[in-house]
Amino acid sequence: MSSSASNPKKIGIIIGSTRAKRIGPQVAEFVKQTLDSSITAADSTILSLVDIATFNLPVFDEPILPAMVPSKGDFIHEHSKFWTVEIGKYDAYVIVTAEYNYGVPGGLKNAIDYLYSSWIGKPALIISYGVLGGNLASASLKQTLEGMHLRVMDTRPQLAFPGRDAENHNMSPALISAMGGVLDDTALSAWALQKGELVKGFGELKECLALAPASPRKA
Repeated sequence: MSSSASNPKKIGIIIGSTRAKRIGPQVAEFVKQTLDSSITAADSTILSLVDIATFNLPVFDEPILPAMVPSKGDFIHEHSKFWTVEIGKYDAYVIVTAEYNYGVPGGLKNAIDYLYSSWIGKPALIISYGVLGGNLASASLKQTLEGMHLRVMDTRPQLAFPGRDAENHNMSPALISAMGGVLDDTALSAWALQKGELVKGFGELKECLALAPASPRKA
């Protein structure tokens, strides 16, 4: 058995939306299925969903800065420890982010603000969705992650809701459905046509892992 087969790369697909009514888990599952379908036996890659909402993170409430953990101390709250340990399990990340009010969801940014040593230096693929594909959220997230020394992939797929009416605030049946927490079939069908871009970004992520794997870090 090859070393890659016995030590598969673990990639966490992070669900960035934490709203009560959201399509984040549905979008992430679509992404997972799309990327899973491109994995071969030679890849030795395992994809896992990571839902920020399940960690119940309050607005960052630790007395120590994340960049000082563990060299200068540790977190005191269990939610902080659970979250950073979970993120530290993965070799790379696919971050699925919505775009809310022209930016990154607050819950996602808050979750990122808990992190440092558990993920710096690791590769990340950003996949955004929104009225126009979430381009502003994607750009903002890229800036944040690169500032934290993650290696962000050049390809950043953007999934836009189809059928938008420019004369009616870009509304569409797909968007209205999403606002109610349901990802409808028209969006899934439109996004399926972007499989090539999703797989391209995933390929960059796998290549980055293979060429320059990040050193293991503990939260």
